[in-house]
Amino acid sequence: MFQDIFQRIKDAYPIVQQVAHRTPLTRSNTFSRMTGSEIFLKLECLQRTGSFKIRGATYAISQFKSSEKEQGCVAASAGNHAQGVAYAAATAGIKSIIVMPELAPASKIIATQGYGAEVILHGMNYDDAVIKAEQISVETGAVFLHSFDNINVIAGQGTIGLELIEDLPSLDVVLVPVGGGGLISGISIAFKKIRPDTKIIGVQASGCPSMVESIRKGRITEIAKSDTIADGIAVRKPSETTLKVVNELLDDVITVSDDEISHSIFMLLERSKLVIEPAGAVGLAALLNNKINVVGKKVGVVLSGGNIDMSLLERIIERSLYLESRFVRITGLLPDKRETLKDLLLVIATTKASVVSIEHERADPNIPLGRMNVTITLEVSQKRYLWELMNNLGKAGYKFRVVK
Repeated sequence: MFQDIFQRIKDAYPIVQQVAHRTPLTRSNTFSRMTGSEIFLKLECLQRTGSFKIRGATYAISQFKSSEKEQGCVAASAGNHAQGVAYAAATAGIKSIIVMPELAPASKIIATQGYGAEVILHGMNYDDAVIKAEQISVETGAVFLHSFDNINVIAGQGTIGLELIEDLPSLDVVLVPVGGGGLISGISIAFKKIRPDTKIIGVQASGCPSMVESIRKGRITEIAKSDTIADGIAVRKPSETTLKVVNELLDDVITVSDDEISHSIFMLLERSKLVIEPAGAVGLAALLNNKINVVGKKVGVVLSGGNIDMSLLERIIERSLYLESRFVRITGLLPDKRETLKDLLLVIATTKASVVSIEHERADPNIPLGRMNVTITLEVSQKRYLWELMNNLGKAGYKFRVVK
């Protein structure tokens, strides 16, 4: 089976290159220094449609028979496979129907429609959408294009492996996001056939560890509930094909938490100026949290996509700033007088802190008459400036405490 898929990966390479970008592989000085290794980022976040999924969709559709092209295709996706199939189908001149969960991000729904697909919203998660897509396939004759349980889709994703090998054949380790396993199956087959000494490590969200559990139990295991921000890899069970590849070819599969994923998204945005979705950031999250020892090694990290919902990105940025104490909240009881806030702001103005917002409450019956509770959100570049501010406030007679 692996030899057949490898041959298809080689066949897919020139076909995929006609539609998809050959994405950069860039060395990160920042993350290399932080991990004591050489970190190279494979920027599939810069791919057409914002993720690697266009590769598998392009090759799979290219292999349709004439009669299948006339019937079109149908797929199920939380977003990235949807956009990849929609774009690839439009490029090939065939019709596409995409079933997406009802709570899929609006940005991904709009993008999928923009690429020319008919979008149907159904169910609460990816698995519900798959059932509906299969039903539509039976009713209409459209070819069902599974996001990972499809040999040609796997082969198309495997072209990333060929690019990595061509750009940097001396890679010691490659970290790849894992959902259903299509991406890592293609990449691992390419590497194990050409550069078998390179370690391939899968990284999955701990809130939906279906591949990890399936490996542990030695059989396909369905996770009862998905609970992760990494919707792109929130697949509740792998396929027989992908589990077989992972069992035989992968060196390890590890998990990272949503907090670890969020931090890596923030770091990529601030240090590398890259917008990465949660599913695409799991590889770096594993490195930054010492889930694997890579000291002294050359490491490739596949950043598989950049289609993050803007409201989620905003929450991640704000939360990260609080966690790093660069955004802080302080609160205290002050005299309820007209000049109080003016005098307070004059004290703050003497320190290296910027006011983000001020809230004051005097109507709460737990607040003594003649007093008001003031909560201030501040931006500080270093923790020492916060303690300098607290000291100055104390000297001025204001008793504040930091809100956790």
